Amino acid sequence: MLDMVYAVGRSFPKSVRMKIKNMAVRIGFDATDWVRVVMYQECFAFIESIGPETVDVLEISGGNSQWRRRFKFGSYTSTHFPDFDICADVIDRQFDLIIADQVFEHLAWPMRAGRNVHAMLRRGGYFVIATPFLIRIHEDPIDCSRWTERGLSYLLQECGFRAPDIKTGSWGNRKCLNANLSKWRKYGFYRSLTNEPDFSVVVWAIARKPTETSEGR
Repeated sequence: MLDMVYAVGRSFPKSVRMKIKNMAVRIGFDATDWVRVVMYQECFAFIESIGPETVDVLEISGGNSQWRRRFKFGSYTSTHFPDFDICADVIDRQFDLIIADQVFEHLAWPMRAGRNVHAMLRRGGYFVIATPFLIRIHEDPIDCSRWTERGLSYLLQECGFRAPDIKTGSWGNRKCLNANLSKWRKYGFYRSLTNEPDFSVVVWAIARKPTETSEGR
């Protein structure tokens, strides 16, 4: 029931939406998208391990960024489509960490985008990418691609990352898959996080650009 109230609340003014959200949080409703809960847990733990306060971060199409709210980064830059098109554009600087959260499925040319990411990473820098898998088509503005863990690894290798420097993950189950066929369900009152590998709804990878020493071996 609260899922429906939360969804309808999107049509309200921002002040009303905030009141609905705060009320929901107070009674234990988690407004994180159910499909992303485990992905965030895994990726956030990784970012904690590298000392987020010391890294320069670029987020592709950051928008209402979970990552920025969660961490105090050394610096944070966000790009916005169509002013910045990761398939064609690069920023004239390099970063320690680049994040693309639910972006690459919408790209016409994901390999070009991945190569641009690789170019904007410093040596030893990390690329965190998350994409949906068993999720309905959502044109925003277009919807083009889905990858399994293996497929995402192959894509990143085509973009310049080495196989040993890529760690992939995925999560999903039939309940979450079915629940998201018509609406984007929130985690709510702590729905099941049981993983059924054959029903992955989200796939992610953490890829590291080699240092000069390791790349030369």
